[in-house]
Amino acid sequence: MGIKKQLGMGVLSAALGIALIGGGTYAYFSSSETTNNTFATGTLDLAVEPTTVIEVGDLKPGDWVIRDFELQNNGSLDIEKVYLDTDYNVVDAQGDNTEDFGKYIEVEFLYNADKLDEVIYETTLDKLKEMSPEAVNEHIFYPTLGEKGLPSGDIDDLVVKFNFVDNGEDQNEFQGDSLNLEWTFNAEQTAGDEQ
Repeated sequence: MGIKKQLGMGVLSAALGIALIGGGTYAYFSSSETTNNTFATGTLDLAVEPTTVIEVGDLKPGDWVIRDFELQNNGSLDIEKVYLDTDYNVVDAQGDNTEDFGKYIEVEFLYNADKLDEVIYETTLDKLKEMSPEAVNEHIFYPTLGEKGLPSGDIDDLVVKFNFVDNGEDQNEFQGDSLNLEWTFNAEQTAGDEQ
């Protein structure tokens, strides 16, 4: 056989082999299915009502004020812990303060309005300002909310008593002063679990 004939047969054999291999890859049954999946997150929404817990004037040493407010879980996720960050500033009317006015504002967190003698935790504003949010949760919110925390859609009432401590001494330096208190409540979700 001539070289042209052998070369032609080789090309023809190769083409036939490629055609068989190519045809073989499409010679099986197949099926496919597409799924549509969604990952939607829940919401964590802690609200405090009213937003101004206390606004009072003309206090004198020995006075006290009781206020109640609600912690509301308006989100779709349960809240495990509530943290409180305290900050305040004092406006010194006479410019003669030698002490921190916050040291003389005692805060009592009470169980509820009907049992005003059952104190959850008692401290002064200056000490509360120095406490870590974790410590506040442990001493104030955990005794109130317990292990269940604040489930989605729940409301929990908190009662606070503010006392202007009368130390039995001259407290004239605080006359005309005001204290602006800022409480920031932060919520933390419960641990993740299988859905």
